[in-house]
Amino acid sequence: MSLSPAGDLVYVTSGDDRVLALDKNGNVTLDSGRKEGLDGGGGTFAPDGRRGTILALPPRLDTEGEQLLPDGAVPFPRGFGFGFGFGDGGELYLSSGIGPSGAGDNTITLFDREGRLRNPRLVSDPELSPLDLVIAPSGNLVVSSEWPFGSPQATASIREYERSTGRLIRVLAPSVSCRSPDGVYGLEG
Repeated sequence: MSLSPAGDLVYVTSGDDRVLALDKNGNVTLDSGRKEGLDGGGGTFAPDGRRGTILALPPRLDTEGEQLLPDGAVPFPRGFGFGFGFGDGGELYLSSGIGPSGAGDNTITLFDREGRLRNPRLVSDPELSPLDLVIAPSGNLVVSSEWPFGSPQATASIREYERSTGRLIRVLAPSVSCRSPDGVYGLEG
């Protein structure tokens, strides 16, 4: 789910391979139509106004869209361990976890606005296991993490990184045991 840059529409991905735009009353005002194979796991707006996951769609949802990055841009970009965000200059930050097969990086990769790889390991943090990524108003990268992923002893945290260097700025961790950072309360940091 994401809010349009103008703040007048909420874009949602649905389970039937489509993207919908809802007005402030909850009425569907735009519908992408069915896009076979669309994995509606999330989305955000690029600086040029396009709403993008790995498939970039225009705000009017009136074309088929275009693929932002080639398949396989990172080893495990789907499901748990996937998140992305756009910087002010159109650069794309893409996080990759480690998949069930052991493939993956537990890092954040940086691409320029044309989709060229700029830094395959922007973040090197041994306790990062990314679940989601957003760009904070400051421009820093904020990532929810569960490390080690899937372990009964996993620690949930929210980790903030400097956008150009990947330097860890701070870690917010729950004051009580919590396996998933979704909806974490009582954070200390």
